[in-house]
Amino acid sequence: GGIALAQTAAKKGATITAKPSVAARTITYPPIPNPGFAPGRPIDQARAVYQFAAEHPEILKYVPCYCGCESSGHPHNESCFVKRRDASGNVTEWDPHGYG
Repeated sequence: GGIALAQTAAKKGATITAKPSVAARTITYPPIPNPGFAPGRPIDQARAVYQFAAEHPEILKYVPCYCGCESSGHPHNESCFVKRRDASGNVTEWDPHGYG
C-alpha cells in the first residue's frame, strides 16, 4: 500500500538534493491517524513516512497508487497520506489510507 510506496520514495529521496524549507522542518503536524487496526510497521516508521509525505509532495505527486485507491479519488500517492493542506501548504489533516 501507501507506506511501501512512500518508503521507496523516501529511500530514493536520499539522493535528491532538494531539501524541505526551514518552515517545513519546524511545522507541528497533526497527530497521525488511527487506522482502526494495528499498523503493519512500527509507529515511528509510519510517522516518518507521513512526515516525508508532508514535506515532499513534489515527489509523491509523481508516484501512482497501485492499490486501487484511485477509485477513492486519490490521483497519486501523496493523497494516500495527506487529506488536507492549508493555504500555505501545511498539513491540516492526514488520510489514514497510507497505513494500508
